[in-house]
Amino acid sequence: MKNLILCLALFSLISCNNSTEKSESTDEIQKQSQKLSGQDNRQLQKIEPNRYNVAFLIMDGTYNTELTAPYDIFQHTIFRDSIKAMNVFTVANTNDAIMTFEGIRILPDFNYVTDLIPKIDILVVPSAEHHLDSDLEDETMLNFVKKADKEAQFVTSHCDGSFVLAKAGLLDNVVSTTFPSDIDKMRTMFPNLDIRKDVLFVHDGKYITSAGGAKSFEAALYLCEYLYGKQIAESLAGGLVIDWKLENAPHLVIE
Repeated sequence: MKNLILCLALFSLISCNNSTEKSESTDEIQKQSQKLSGQDNRQLQKIEPNRYNVAFLIMDGTYNTELTAPYDIFQHTIFRDSIKAMNVFTVANTNDAIMTFEGIRILPDFNYVTDLIPKIDILVVPSAEHHLDSDLEDETMLNFVKKADKEAQFVTSHCDGSFVLAKAGLLDNVVSTTFPSDIDKMRTMFPNLDIRKDVLFVHDGKYITSAGGAKSFEAALYLCEYLYGKQIAESLAGGLVIDWKLENAPHLVIE
């Protein structure tokens, strides 16, 4: 009997030690994974399963409206029933806060240089201050855009974000648009592209390019109407007090 009690006690001690070692091992694996992805000191964005993953490419000089307008529309999909909602997150080439053109500091959710990025279903490229010059020389950024494009279902730009898509070679065979006063600049810089005026946004294949500014709301609502239908799009617009009717928005869809 004493031997049986001793064996049970020993078994219990071994089991406890194994449980502790397993817990410590799991914690260590998680820490190592975080270190490898460069995310050990940040609060990670929660990526819910069975949603569209929507990545917003941000950098110093990003314009507030081209970022926040589509971000708000897409993020609000999580409050609608019976649809495949969207995980929205930001990506940048740094772990540090970026500063928008208007002076708001934003801490990126992911660093596309060092982190393990979730599969991107929709890439959004808001306009930034240097999208017509120095940003177009950033090969690391352009390569990230090209890589994301390969798997993305949609790639969208707002205002001069279209210059980034053009520089990455993504608009070579599609119709596009950009910020109205920069259309001539874009035509000069990319003379072989088909760039249209007098429209708020153009949808050609998986690419949606928009004039930007407050019209970024409308391009984002268009994508939601395309994915979810008119009722959901109007509901999203109503939640942000936007008068949305697709037929009232000058746009072009290339069939």
